[in-house]
Amino acid sequence: MAVMEITAAMVKQLRDATGAGMMECKAALTEANGDLDAAMTLLRKRGLATAAKKAGRTTSEGLIGHYIHMGGKIGVLVEVNCESDFVARTDKFQELTKEIAMHIAAASPTYVRREEVPADVVAREKDIYRDQVKDKPAQVIDKIIEGKLNSFYQQFCLLEQASVRDPNVTIQQLVQDAIRILGENITVSRFTRMKVGESA
Repeated sequence: MAVMEITAAMVKQLRDATGAGMMECKAALTEANGDLDAAMTLLRKRGLATAAKKAGRTTSEGLIGHYIHMGGKIGVLVEVNCESDFVARTDKFQELTKEIAMHIAAASPTYVRREEVPADVVAREKDIYRDQVKDKPAQVIDKIIEGKLNSFYQQFCLLEQASVRDPNVTIQQLVQDAIRILGENITVSRFTRMKVGESA
């Protein structure tokens, strides 16, 4: 296979799309032999590794993001935290906070993360799924239930939902991309979504 020349324009295009550094972009493009999509995937995987290293760090700064939709019919407040006030004031962090608030307005999640789903809700869902698959072979029932439970988390947990703006990316991946770009741990703490006429 011929080695493709990596041009400055290609590096700039990847940098604009990902926010990664010039050298990171060039290295990813070289490894992907000029394939932009493959290079983006490589950068995203490296970003996940970077995000994992920062995951334990304390996040006591941040912003309360807000979004009002449909002429005031839906309103969202979301707390997104980072490590420093400096990062909280950056355009990238503010864009992330706004995007998460807009996503919550559109997708109406119930929980931030799967660990917040009450044990009784998980048990109820498992009982429902067990009833649905009781005629299946015993050895596959637990696997099917686990798959259905993962689908439940993807539907109701904010971080596992596919972004309404880009269904190929989860909200967790958006957060991890921001961690990679901004160099600080970022967490979503809590949110409130209100819709006119909807009971709490």
